[in-house]
Amino acid sequence: MKKRQEKAANLRFKSKIPEKQARLIGFIIVLPVFFFLFYKIFAYVDRNTVSAQQFVDLQQGKIPHAGFRRAHAKGSCITGVFESNGALSTYTSATVLQTGTHPFVGRFSISGNDPSAPDLQSPVRSLALSMSDSGNSQNSEWRMAMNTPPVMPVATPEAFYAQLTAMAPDPETKQANPQRIQQFFKDHPETSAFLDWKQSYVPSNSFAAETYHSINAFYLLNKEGDKRAFRWRLEPSSAEQFPELDTAKPDALQAQLIEILSTGDIRFNFLVTLAEATDDENNPTILWPPERTSISAGQIVIQRHAEQGMCQDRNFDPLVLPQGVEPSADPILRARSAAYAESFRRRASDVLFEGGR
Repeated sequence: MKKRQEKAANLRFKSKIPEKQARLIGFIIVLPVFFFLFYKIFAYVDRNTVSAQQFVDLQQGKIPHAGFRRAHAKGSCITGVFESNGALSTYTSATVLQTGTHPFVGRFSISGNDPSAPDLQSPVRSLALSMSDSGNSQNSEWRMAMNTPPVMPVATPEAFYAQLTAMAPDPETKQANPQRIQQFFKDHPETSAFLDWKQSYVPSNSFAAETYHSINAFYLLNKEGDKRAFRWRLEPSSAEQFPELDTAKPDALQAQLIEILSTGDIRFNFLVTLAEATDDENNPTILWPPERTSISAGQIVIQRHAEQGMCQDRNFDPLVLPQGVEPSADPILRARSAAYAESFRRRASDVLFEGGR
């Protein structure tokens, strides 16, 4: 009898809390637990190496811009389709690489942590895509994070962290230290391919005129279990002349992108390079020989410019792969994935607790 009375009292107590308020209380209770678990799973590159927190701390600087990505903070969202020609169907079971038209959400961006930085000041431009097959099938999503350099300067997370440290502004002068940067590259001869690219690279006059590289290698896996290492790049499909840049505008590239898409599509050829047995797919500092087999897998067709919110919640983690594509053992690839997750965690935390956007 006493238990029944206690139960009735509990029910009367619960009934005084409105349903919406109860849900909110439950959300508040569960949310810290969620972020703690997310933090524990993704917040490090490896227990024996540099952590993702350290990477993102360097990338975001002393004063983070709340609600924005800690790297590549400034960008423009886009939508479109991948017109796959099925040329890779014998190499992979990935449905997004079978013949068909597959939708994506993407983002052009520049390097750096400042969402208001001048577009033309950045030495690196990027293109990220989140693509699924036309039926949005399970395990079909492919997230790509591509950059204009074809290689990484270094091959390990530790060396990458040392590079970011060397390039960070001096605490006293607030400027980069050229001597420190030169010494870093001198101490790391594996940076030679990157430095060769950097010396010859001339930024184009448009996001639409750049070539974007996967940098890291992955594997194509077919239904028979055969595996082949590959890299890819997106090349402009034509030598089209784009509207002239207004170099006085801080948003010159973004403004031009909107103008181009107001009158038509932007197309890139999706080109895949297959590795040979002598190629090291786990070292992103080494370019594969130009005579390697190259296959055109179709075209990326960018159709519309979208508001920032369209891709604000997208984490373009390069380890989100469709069935039929697998990651190599490249340690830089894991470091990128972990840093993306940490940046996303902080951005989401800003929005929830600090009113960021």
